[in-house]
Amino acid sequence: MRTTLDLPDPTFRKLKAEASLRGLKLKEIVCQLIEAGLASSVREASQAIPRRSKLPVIRKPTGKKHPALANDRLDEILAMEEGHVGR
Repeated sequence: MRTTLDLPDPTFRKLKAEASLRGLKLKEIVCQLIEAGLASSVREASQAIPRRSKLPVIRKPTGKKHPALANDRLDEILAMEEGHVGR
């Protein structure tokens, strides 16, 4: 695809010099730099996506860790504490 870019003269001179140092055509270095910028942008965006955190670890004052419990087990414990089970 063809497009037109309006670049400041100093930027154009740097770009042209870099292309020459790398032995590339101007359009080749522009394409490489754009692709590198896009890849960097995608990496940054993927790192910015919040990850799900692990469930919190509940500790007694003794410092012991307690395993995470499923909802049905929690319901069972709550029912026992309220006196609904075992009577």
